[in-house]
Amino acid sequence: MRYLRPYLFLICVHCSFAFQSPEMYDLVILNGRVMDPETGFDSVANVGVRNGIVEVISTARIRGKETIDAQGLVVAPGFIDILSYNPNSLGAWNKIADGVTTNLAMHGGTAAPKTWYAEYERQRPPLNYGASFFYTQARNQFPIGTYKSADSAEIRRITGIAEDALREGALGVSLSIEYVPGISRDEILPVLQLAKKYSVPAFFHARYSDTLAPGTNAEAVEELIGYARATGVSVHIGHITSTGGTFTMRESLAMIEQARSNGFDITACAYPYNFWGTYLNSARFDMGWQKRFGISYADLQLGGSSERLTDSSFRTYQKLGKLVVAYAIPEQDVEHAMKSRFVMVGSDAILTTGFNNHPRASGTFARTLRIYVREKKVLRLMEAVAKMTLLPAQRLEQASETFRKKGRLSSGADADIVIFNPEKISDRATVENPEKTSIGVEYVVVNGQIVKDPKRSYRFRRPGKPIRNDYFTLKTKK
Repeated sequence: MRYLRPYLFLICVHCSFAFQSPEMYDLVILNGRVMDPETGFDSVANVGVRNGIVEVISTARIRGKETIDAQGLVVAPGFIDILSYNPNSLGAWNKIADGVTTNLAMHGGTAAPKTWYAEYERQRPPLNYGASFFYTQARNQFPIGTYKSADSAEIRRITGIAEDALREGALGVSLSIEYVPGISRDEILPVLQLAKKYSVPAFFHARYSDTLAPGTNAEAVEELIGYARATGVSVHIGHITSTGGTFTMRESLAMIEQARSNGFDITACAYPYNFWGTYLNSARFDMGWQKRFGISYADLQLGGSSERLTDSSFRTYQKLGKLVVAYAIPEQDVEHAMKSRFVMVGSDAILTTGFNNHPRASGTFARTLRIYVREKKVLRLMEAVAKMTLLPAQRLEQASETFRKKGRLSSGADADIVIFNPEKISDRATVENPEKTSIGVEYVVVNGQIVKDPKRSYRFRRPGKPIRNDYFTLKTKK
């Protein structure tokens, strides 16, 4: 039945052309260019929403209690940020301004989903949210250390924490191996076996980020393919432009493509910037980083400022654990990743107080549409929309049925909708000012409620919903 859906959609839309609906919807969006990446529908039409669900897409005149005139604008599924962090009350609104309707803490996440979800249900974010089980956070509960491997007893205890987390609703498992070089294959395999058991994907920050042996991008990608081969788990490689593919993007993508053709479920994501960012006190800045990444102190800039680093300031900020951006990604690598059919868009950031952030926290999705669609024409508009909506939804469908109603704009889909001006949508966030919100995103609708219009964000509206895995959802329904 799932494969018949596009044809059923077109029949339904075709039938709706023949009559004028007398029904009153909660919200109608009129005269916009409606784009659904699942069916390929791309036409001027009207959208009717009731009870948080898209009920009709039609060229017939429809009426609503609230009306948006979207003439000259694109009406698309709300963007899904598949590689974000906790939906804090500051950063969540910058995501809304960037067109994001679902924010997923899949790079990191939590070792205790029960507590995590309870906290954000109390805070009531304006967008939908979910989290993975964060292996590093669970591991840090034991005195193992960054560069030492866990012993068999520690592995058993961490694996137990992981299973508890999956039973509490975690949408996946997240492992940041480069930041904890001591994490061994023996540690990883039991957690991946659990991920396979609970039908959730494994999100990886790969082990290596350069071309210098030993420890190359090829080794990093082969390690992750090996985990898919050994366990059958679905693997997602985070920010491949900065980890696993930098300087070798064609080769890294080819390795993944070959693994996919052999039946392994592997995807990746990228952000639309040619500079990465992370904390100076992380293992990524262990001795030899200049040679590994081909950069110097002057290629590092303190996030939230115009300051380029020196040997002295590097040491000062390293002790403080500050985030810097590094001008170290070839633009061609970004373009190659964006063109790949299995690479989607993920920000790897959310704005936090103090603004010591990378601008991707505020501008990832608008920047994708500005640079790689409108200016460079690397992607067609529908391709870009799919990378920000349908592909991340499909990546997580195995974990939660909720995602079968997200990333689409068709009858029966959740009414998470972004309405933007394709000629004006642009990022404004910079390294100096990562808090600047995007422009050209005119309206954002979450679960049928308008949370942003051209004049304001409606801070009192909090329609976001938690998304947990199907094991938890089915368990709580019993």
